[in-house]
Amino acid sequence: MTDPSSTDRPTVLFVCVHNAGRSQMAAGYLQHLAGDRIRVLSAGSQPAHQINPVAVQAMAEDGIDITTETPKLLTDAAAREADVVVTMGCGDACPFYPGKRYEDWELDDPAGQDLEHVRPIRDEIRNRIEDLIAELTHT
Repeated sequence: MTDPSSTDRPTVLFVCVHNAGRSQMAAGYLQHLAGDRIRVLSAGSQPAHQINPVAVQAMAEDGIDITTETPKLLTDAAAREADVVVTMGCGDACPFYPGKRYEDWELDDPAGQDLEHVRPIRDEIRNRIEDLIAELTHT
């Protein structure tokens, strides 16, 4: 049996500007669906003061509670720790480290959107997370 805290498990870092919507939903899904098979980090280049309440509501509809999460500032240490860095609309504000795997997920920004418009963003994130889990865990 492998130790879930071992370095064998990959680390994924989700980054968006405010770390309040897309990256928080992605981190919530990855944590929920992958459990301890993948280490999850999220951060923002200019973090907001709180998570987008509509993103919280959209995730709650799918049984995932992200109310205890807070937007975090992207650090060099977090980026260095990650095996995979998934950026979501942060453009040049996201640092690049040679040797890391980068993916840029073009997703609409849920900021200022109502629940009806956030649901499809949430669902697209879930689909991408399911694909990422399959890829990283070879399932």
